[in-house]
Amino acid sequence: MKPIRLISGIMTVGFWTLASRVLGVAREIFILAYIGPGPVMDAFVAAFRLPNMFRRFFAEGAFNAAFVPIFSKKYEGGEDPSRFASEAMNGLAFVLLVLSGLALVFMPALVWATAGGFAGDARFDLTVGFGRIVFPYIFFISLAALCSGVLNATGHFAAAAAAPVLLNIFVIAAMIAGAVLGGDVVLWLIWAIPLAGVAQLVLVWIATTRSGIRLRPGRPRWTPDMKRLVRVAVPAALAGGVMQINLLVGQQVASNFEKAVGWLYAADRLYQLPLGVVGIAVGIVLLPDLSRRLKAQDDAGARHAFSRAGELSLALTVPAAVALVVVPLPIVSVLFQRGQTSMADAQAIALAVAIYGLGLPAFVLQKVLQPLFFAREDTRTPFRYALWSMAVNAVLAIGLAPVLGWIAPAIATTVSAWIMVAQLAWGGRRLGEVARFDDRFRRRIWRICLASVLMGAVLWGTMWLLTPFLSVSFWRALVLALLIGIGMLAYAVAGQVTGAFRLSEFRAAFRRKGRST
Repeated sequence: MKPIRLISGIMTVGFWTLASRVLGVAREIFILAYIGPGPVMDAFVAAFRLPNMFRRFFAEGAFNAAFVPIFSKKYEGGEDPSRFASEAMNGLAFVLLVLSGLALVFMPALVWATAGGFAGDARFDLTVGFGRIVFPYIFFISLAALCSGVLNATGHFAAAAAAPVLLNIFVIAAMIAGAVLGGDVVLWLIWAIPLAGVAQLVLVWIATTRSGIRLRPGRPRWTPDMKRLVRVAVPAALAGGVMQINLLVGQQVASNFEKAVGWLYAADRLYQLPLGVVGIAVGIVLLPDLSRRLKAQDDAGARHAFSRAGELSLALTVPAAVALVVVPLPIVSVLFQRGQTSMADAQAIALAVAIYGLGLPAFVLQKVLQPLFFAREDTRTPFRYALWSMAVNAVLAIGLAPVLGWIAPAIATTVSAWIMVAQLAWGGRRLGEVARFDDRFRRRIWRICLASVLMGAVLWGTMWLLTPFLSVSFWRALVLALLIGIGMLAYAVAGQVTGAFRLSEFRAAFRRKGRST
């Protein structure tokens, strides 16, 4: 894969991920307006997080780390990749069916383990009921993730990146239908989730077939390839899903505070917008690229791809983090403060957004650094780092809760993310020059940070001047649009002046992308 195809792939995935995350924010706007922070929303969040947590383990976490490198090498070497993908799919489907059956039976125990603070009030029974409806989503979305891994490894990024859009479309349409036709909106919301999973699986299955990889359903087989896959996937499941585990620890702590689960969930969804667009897009494209380059012993190309991915990630993420820290309340109040969501709720969500914003570069850097290990089928090292990161998260979340209250989980999540990055960076040193950012990256990173700080100062000054208008509902959206426009302009100018980037590089990338399509 040439460097420009790496950037082209990141742009393709980034575009569709941006569409999905924008619709995801729209989804949260409807949820907060129709349901609002409270017992029902807390129950929905806890129930929906269960299949999402296991999805990180059995799909995105394990298969992005284990399946994609092995499949990429078989695809590159012409070693019957369709057979291997079919075997992996059949084994995964069997595990998911067993897991889903157990979860439906033992749902009360799952709820107690992940949201123990709900015990003894109405939220517990609500979460159990919601969880039994939404949990089968894991079966469809995990198989869809496997198909997406096949598409990403073969260089077909669009359908896999577009599939998550369907979830948000289904959910938003269901809530609007519930509000218009009558009935309990949250039930429309809950039932739409497994239906969206079916639609996502159908989309990527068709795209996989058209890419030339035919998946054949059948009984699971314990072959040498499956042994190799499981050996790599088990530690990868934890390493790739560490963020979800940390969020669940946070949820367990937050469940003891009224409305806190809903506040943290809304804040999490907001900072997930830049994380998804940049970090996930980079990770999806970089892993198969590094796998192919390492197999071809192209260390120089691998280092260049790694450095450009890190540079692009931070050039887009650092200013986003600064904006989330400097102007969180205007963002939250415009997006979420309506219907059942009050100003006090918006202020609480904004505080969590600012704290998560401090960790945003760390969350993205994890997506850049982990492929260095996964491309070598080394998942044990990130697994060990994940254990330390989770331990730090648990100690801080539980230990700070009596002092700082509901916000302790957000602080713990951010600190543990930086701990994970520090470990990955230090451990990557033993991988040689491939794992070291090149001179261009080292020259530009400090300039990117300086340009972001200058942008933050401009944003803060603008917000201070426009503060009187923020208290008037009619003007809030206009003020936010003005802040976004001024922030983008300030960063573009500061980036050019400091030499953090050259706008001509982005124009050249778009032109070459156009010629390659």
